[in-house]
Amino acid sequence: MKPTTFRELAGTSTGYYALLGILGLLIASGLGAAYYMEHNGHWVTGMTNQIVWGMPHVFAVFLIVAASGALNVASMASVFGRTPLKPLSRLSGLLAIALLVGGLVVLVLDLGHPDRLIVAMTHLNLKSIFAWNIILYTGFIAIVAAYLLTMMDKSVSQYSKRVGFFAFLWRLILTTGTGSIFGFLVARQAYDAAIMAPMFIALSFSFGLAIFMLVVFAAYRWGGRSIGGFMINRLQRLLGLFAATAVFFVIVFHLTNLYAAEHHGVEQFILDGNNVYSGLFWVGYILLGTLVPLAIAYFKPFRASMGWATTAALLVIAGGFSIMYVIIIGGQAFPLQLFPGKEVSSSFFDGVVNPYTPSLAETLLGMGGFAFALALVAVAVRLMKFLPLSLADADVDPHYKPPA
Repeated sequence: MKPTTFRELAGTSTGYYALLGILGLLIASGLGAAYYMEHNGHWVTGMTNQIVWGMPHVFAVFLIVAASGALNVASMASVFGRTPLKPLSRLSGLLAIALLVGGLVVLVLDLGHPDRLIVAMTHLNLKSIFAWNIILYTGFIAIVAAYLLTMMDKSVSQYSKRVGFFAFLWRLILTTGTGSIFGFLVARQAYDAAIMAPMFIALSFSFGLAIFMLVVFAAYRWGGRSIGGFMINRLQRLLGLFAATAVFFVIVFHLTNLYAAEHHGVEQFILDGNNVYSGLFWVGYILLGTLVPLAIAYFKPFRASMGWATTAALLVIAGGFSIMYVIIIGGQAFPLQLFPGKEVSSSFFDGVVNPYTPSLAETLLGMGGFAFALALVAVAVRLMKFLPLSLADADVDPHYKPPA
């Protein structure tokens, strides 16, 4: 492999400014939606006393989980010695910070009173997993920023591997904390499982890499830089591996629930119900979000194709939103089992599936957070040296042989 040369993206094309314009419009729409919900109250959303986590939380949790997975490329290069991925380590760290910030922006703007976050940060309740996550999220940003410094400043480059290893451990703890938000909720039949923590870690691998691939492909295609089949194929196959790992943990999670009689009701509701959640699970996540990307990753006709790799990444992201919607919204929609084994009937939703329809404002807020994360990346690669000048086979393939 040749030494890697990093350069800022030119960012002078019409396409670049059009991208910033679209992202800016989405960000403005998200801010407008947040103001609308803040000014009128959350009754204008689809959220209720039964469904307290709505569409903004689907976006926020997806982005936070994906942030951990986006750092995986840098971790594989510095911690596990996967040298071919090393040129993309800087972009991996940048995207991880941007996605986490985007997710946290959605959460803060959905609070109703964002200023109350100051109270939560200055009066930590260490018995709450939410309080622990405040520490984990802010710590993640600081550690990854330090990691980026060791990669971009030669005077401290000797610490890169050690800081990278610490960042790798921290991201595992962070995603464990996010999964534990649901795993520790014993009141909800759809949650209450310790395996949700490792399941979220596995899901983060595929979500983060899928977004990372789209960012890389867009930057090199629109920036007029070379990217060869070696790197495309490596990312493509890695995405297939991560998607297979994620679905394995999802299957184990549901098999574990099916083994326990107390969870049979919620499992039938999710897996075999006449509702949107079953459709999203089987069609959105299993078929489109997992099986099709796996076929693209490992079948020869699709190998090393940027178009097919992009398709696989988009489907994994769509599948990611599907499974997050099923977990977060579907888990709340299933009625609380206040008296197990008893039939409950009252005028206050007892034993009734809780309805939920996401409002336009909720969706715009979530999309605004996603756009904010991508805008941070677009501006950063324009101003600083995050991207290698070339990812052509001759520059990144250790076994490259020039054509005779």
